[in-house]
Amino acid sequence: MSEQDMKLVVVGAAGRMGQTIIRVIQETPGVKLHAALERSGSSFIGKDAGELAGAGFLGVPVTDDPLQAFLHAEGVIDFTSPAGTVEFAGLAAQARIVHVIGTTGCSAADDEKISAAARHARVVKSGNMSLGVNLLGVLAEQAAKALPAAGWDIEILEMHHKHKVDAPSGTALLLGEAAAKGRGIDLAAQSVRVRDGHTGPRTAGTIGFATLRGGSVVGEHSAIFAGEGELITLSHSALDRSIFARGAVAAALWARHEKPGFYTMLDVLGLSH
Repeated sequence: MSEQDMKLVVVGAAGRMGQTIIRVIQETPGVKLHAALERSGSSFIGKDAGELAGAGFLGVPVTDDPLQAFLHAEGVIDFTSPAGTVEFAGLAAQARIVHVIGTTGCSAADDEKISAAARHARVVKSGNMSLGVNLLGVLAEQAAKALPAAGWDIEILEMHHKHKVDAPSGTALLLGEAAAKGRGIDLAAQSVRVRDGHTGPRTAGTIGFATLRGGSVVGEHSAIFAGEGELITLSHSALDRSIFARGAVAAALWARHEKPGFYTMLDVLGLSH
């Protein structure tokens, strides 16, 4: 550890992603765990965050005081809930620090508040923090642009573990947005989220979503382009949730010296255009 290490706060520190992020911070040069935050009433308050995460004793007790956690911090990594993320965005804006957001399921109103916070904070928000998925998004956009809508239907298929609470996943929506951008259409107006009963034939030009849930699947995503007599499938499998944690830590380090603003993983990876 050096004095130059970026001081990071992990919120939702006792959750599966929170523990994974703490372990990744511990093994990544250039960053250190500054504070670990959990909600009031959590049984983990006061316990050492490193020991909780299986990273060894770090001397950072889990706290339920966000103001104390954010004091002197340089960044916060946040895979919590939409309500929590909006609260942390406000705190990050006040502190003028980096806010890396992997939270999914945010509403349009939530996103407006997060964008407002980005006037003062350095916000990096993505439906998925992995390099592979963001590259997949770029490829999906290119494929959608190259294949004529009249002859090619687009379907997004995703599967996650049985504990995931939002659907479609943030990653599925990321892929859908990328494909919609390639087609030059508005995803909200052209997406099909549910099919049940007598649906009639598929509406041309729409982007369909199928959601599967079960077991301990970390994340499976496919962008399927179905033409007459041929099928193109672009897919990604997440085998370990540490890929998201590594991406989030890389995003924090990247944003450390950027100007306040709203960024995505495409900016971090140099894939934006």
